[in-house]
Amino acid sequence: MSARVPAPSSDSEAARQAALDAYAIVDSAAEQAFDDIVRLAVTLCGVCAASISLIDRDRVWFKAQIGVDQSQVARELSLCNHAIDQPGRTLVIDDLDIDPIPAAKRRRLSGLPPRFYAGVPLLSPDGYALGTLSVADTTPRHLASAQIEGLELLARQTQHLLELRRLMLEQGQLLTAREAAAQRAEQARADLQQRHEELRQSASRDPLTGLLNRSAMQELLRESLKRDVSERARYTLLLLDIDHFKKVNDVHGHLAGDDALRAVADAVTASIRKSDIAVRFGGEEIVVYLPGTALDGASEVAQRIRERVAAAPLPFPITVSVGIAAGDPRRDRPEQTFDRADQALYRAKSGGRDRIVVDDTPLFTSISDD
Repeated sequence: MSARVPAPSSDSEAARQAALDAYAIVDSAAEQAFDDIVRLAVTLCGVCAASISLIDRDRVWFKAQIGVDQSQVARELSLCNHAIDQPGRTLVIDDLDIDPIPAAKRRRLSGLPPRFYAGVPLLSPDGYALGTLSVADTTPRHLASAQIEGLELLARQTQHLLELRRLMLEQGQLLTAREAAAQRAEQARADLQQRHEELRQSASRDPLTGLLNRSAMQELLRESLKRDVSERARYTLLLLDIDHFKKVNDVHGHLAGDDALRAVADAVTASIRKSDIAVRFGGEEIVVYLPGTALDGASEVAQRIRERVAAAPLPFPITVSVGIAAGDPRRDRPEQTFDRADQALYRAKSGGRDRIVVDDTPLFTSISDD
């Protein structure tokens, strides 16, 4: 047999086992390439049995086999365990009946004890013995030198297959690690984006009511004004004010006033569509923007808000006054619509509060109007 790199002097069973574990091959499914090796070994040596054996801790497990009854045997009862004691040479026993090693008789070949055995150690690139490529028979035999050389050649091919398998495993692990790293990077980017969005949302919302704040409304207005006039939809503005809000603070305290503001904000949120926009404009005033909504529809929304506010679960009653004005981007500026809603609100409050007043400036009465 050609010279092999011996295991380092510092080799230990733990290191040998670690070398085998790196291939992740023990208990794996059958593979045609390894099956072909043992078939060639049987043909080459003219025997009834061959196997690729891997020595795994206290057992010998067969990756491929022909003519061997067991799928694994105890390590101490296996000739393969003796074969790796001298990794640099092939172990050949012509007649096991006259050999001092009795363990091989425990293996069964088609129900019979073996009489002949030849095993070539399978080595890792670092010289660790992983197992053997072995042939066996139920009768004594003597292999010619060419047969032994051929068996050693097949062992080298087996080692190449093992290395190829290990490299593919490492490549797969590397690819998996890269994919995991890419997923982590994408998740980190998504988390950062979400955090950015949360910060943006936090900066654009009133912390007490959760409604958009005045600066957010101004930003939305700027974005709207960038669009062509023909692309801007008609809309209606609701301007709400909590009646006698100063009295709520003076009589019940500012915390109760905060509760009242939250109750009104909740009533507004529950009464409008997702496409509508509610803004805490300042103090106890709330602006609601209803795109594509006519005055009659806006009045219904205002009434729902008013009823929900009146039914709010507070220890004191509150009401709201609402001014409504319609806006047409083709005819007026947003601040003009706001002024008309503000004037309507003023009339609602001066008329006794707890009521809804609609601006009477003629613009449109239904969404289909031109």
